[in-house]
Amino acid sequence: MALNTSADAPLPVGQVSRLIGGWIDRLGQVWVEGQITQLNRRPGAGVVFLTLRDPSHDISVGVTCFRQVFEEVADVVTEGARVVVLAKPEWYAPRGQLSLRVTEIRPVGIGELLARLERLKRSLASEGLFAQDRKKPLPFLPQLIGLVVGRASAAERDVLENARRRWPAVRFEVRNVAVQGVHAVPQVIEAVRELDARPDVDVIIVARGGGSVEDLLPFSDEEVVRTVAAARTPVVSAIGHEPDSPLLDLVADLRASTPTDAAKKVVPDVGEELERVRQLQGRGLRALRGLLDREERGLAHALARPVFVHPQRMVESREAEVEALLGRSRRTLGHLLDRADSELEHTRARVVALSPAATLERGYAVLQRADGHVVRAPAEVTAGEPLRARVAAGEFAVTVTDAAPDAAPDVPPATTPQAPSDTAPGPAPRA
Repeated sequence: MALNTSADAPLPVGQVSRLIGGWIDRLGQVWVEGQITQLNRRPGAGVVFLTLRDPSHDISVGVTCFRQVFEEVADVVTEGARVVVLAKPEWYAPRGQLSLRVTEIRPVGIGELLARLERLKRSLASEGLFAQDRKKPLPFLPQLIGLVVGRASAAERDVLENARRRWPAVRFEVRNVAVQGVHAVPQVIEAVRELDARPDVDVIIVARGGGSVEDLLPFSDEEVVRTVAAARTPVVSAIGHEPDSPLLDLVADLRASTPTDAAKKVVPDVGEELERVRQLQGRGLRALRGLLDREERGLAHALARPVFVHPQRMVESREAEVEALLGRSRRTLGHLLDRADSELEHTRARVVALSPAATLERGYAVLQRADGHVVRAPAEVTAGEPLRARVAAGEFAVTVTDAAPDAAPDVPPATTPQAPSDTAPGPAPRA
């Protein structure tokens, strides 16, 4: 229950410590799992002191047990081992320190560890953390590679040497961390997050050499797996050797069987790329030559056609056609003109034959009264009336001497000739 305290009525430290101890004493025994980080077995002492640490978090607690309890598992429990203990929390009031009084220690065997890893694997897989559609592609040529690896380890040397041998200009940002033991998980998580936060890092390699199942446990830790899954930068897992398969291999964007294999998969080989460029150049040249040869053959075939070999032949044939058409048109026009001329001659002959002048040429004359009217009947004139007579060669004046209305129509009346006139003849009916 809450305590009534104030700045004027505070509790002494001893009383607070005793109160905490009283609350802790009410707790019963609990089973606790952790990793042994410190083991102190003082010669002749009846108590063994341990430090139990959470592998996934930076939290540890002191443990004490009687020597006979520890001696039962002393052959299989060392520093770094994972154990499950039955303990009762205790509070040491003089120092204000919490510890666990252990009455039973059980080492976590390989079988139990593998079973736990299998359960964790199924749980993470159900969340989709291992799905292929989450995998990010690696860049073809990374400019800066982040490397999370043990300090001065063979894995670091293998990655750096093989990568620089393949592409000498490649650069690395190395983060040396503990790759086994109680400090491995938090350091690996911190290194991955730090490299992932840098925008110039193109890919991250997490590498470690081979080891036992216990040695590789940090790379199957749930917090490590979730950190890699949340990274925006592609992550390559290169843990152990080919048979080793921590959970980090499943969540990483690419799994490499060894650190050397990671360097080969992340960095292209400059010699291979140059050879590939040469091959592509050769293919391009062959394709271009083939295209040019095909177009050249097509051009030669086109130029071999008669229209290109003798291009003037088409003009000549058209010229002959034009000349033939011109000759036909001239002949047609000549025929038309000849026919029109013949028809014109015939028409002219008919016109001439039917004209009054032709009639006058045959000896006929036309008599006209003074008002210009033509005399067509004897009854139209009177005796003594002057008339004009038109003949083929001109005209002259005549005078009616006798009007004979009943005279025969074919006998012209007597007329008195007068001087010829130059007036143009008009129509002349028969007298």
